[in-house]
Amino acid sequence: MSRALPEGLRRTLRRFAGLSAVERVLVSGAAVVVALLVGAVMLLGSGYVASCREPALFLAGTSFCFDPVAVYAAMYQGAFGTPVNQALTLQRMTLLIFTGLAFAIPYRAGLFNIGAQGQFVLAALATTVSLLALGPLVSGPVATAVLVPVGLLAGAVVGGLYGLLPGVLKTRYGTNEVISTLLLNFIATGVAVVIVKRAFNNPEIQGTVTRSIPEAATLQPWLFPPGTRFSVPVLAATLLLVGGFWWLLNRTTLGYDIRVLGRQQAAAVFGGVDDDRVTVLSMVIAGAVAGLGGGLYVMMVVGRWQVGLPALGFDGIAVSVLAGNNPVGLVPAGLLFGALQSGGLAINFQLGIPRELVDVLRGLVILLVATPELFRIVGRRLQRQGRLRPAGGESG
Repeated sequence: MSRALPEGLRRTLRRFAGLSAVERVLVSGAAVVVALLVGAVMLLGSGYVASCREPALFLAGTSFCFDPVAVYAAMYQGAFGTPVNQALTLQRMTLLIFTGLAFAIPYRAGLFNIGAQGQFVLAALATTVSLLALGPLVSGPVATAVLVPVGLLAGAVVGGLYGLLPGVLKTRYGTNEVISTLLLNFIATGVAVVIVKRAFNNPEIQGTVTRSIPEAATLQPWLFPPGTRFSVPVLAATLLLVGGFWWLLNRTTLGYDIRVLGRQQAAAVFGGVDDDRVTVLSMVIAGAVAGLGGGLYVMMVVGRWQVGLPALGFDGIAVSVLAGNNPVGLVPAGLLFGALQSGGLAINFQLGIPRELVDVLRGLVILLVATPELFRIVGRRLQRQGRLRPAGGESG
């Protein structure tokens, strides 16, 4: 069946599928360099056709509205230049690790969880409601010790339950999890908006938004200026969680079942793996992790639930793909995404570059960096299916 693939594509997939860890790092670094060079050309082209009061660059007698060097300098400054910018980058990275894990764990079991956004949204609402209900009942020094665990637990439980639904649909009725999780995202957003409007809407603020959670439940910054909306202990706990999931996947029986089921379902079932149990557990764990991210977003960033939460669930899919669906790889991948997001804001504000162009530049970097890893994933999957022989096992 591999002969159905064009020869050049087969060679490319086979080469990327056989990359070592060091080679993958080198390829990713080269992809970043290429992305920056292509982005510079794109900026020059856009700056040539754009109209501006004062050109930013003169090159070979031609004026350009955008200077690529200044753009990249502003991007770096916006991502890492000040403690406030560093906090914003690390905040995005932390949240993307949670939604990235929500995709990576089911993927290792052969599942595609596209529903992290819905799990994130409902969990954020559950955290908000639980804290608003419990806040008046506790006070004093113990308030934080009570409210923070309750808020995180509420988010994890609701996220896990919402992840349970597509798992049961798949195991009991054979429903494709891509379709079910994708549709459940829209249901989650609609349900959350209706609940807030009818029961928890803040009449003092125009729009669909709840009251603010108690001050004792907010995660305060540490080592960063006040108001940066980033908590260093949360980052430390997130890194521990990443290590815990690496250990789960590589050192436990459940992790072995997940990996074997994702590689070859028929062989795993023949060997005694309960595929229904592993499928449901993978989706529940993924939902709980996305739910933790939703709870942290409320307690660390906005302090309430409001309509229009960022699409961190969908961004987490790209982060996971870039990381090779490896929990440890989510840290550098999340850092790259966080830097691109915070740096992109700086480009727009400082240089006045259109937001659409900033989005294209950011998407270009993500696309070129993620493409080699995507080729590797596809190549490995085709090799496991017997449709592509390993490198050295197939002539010309």
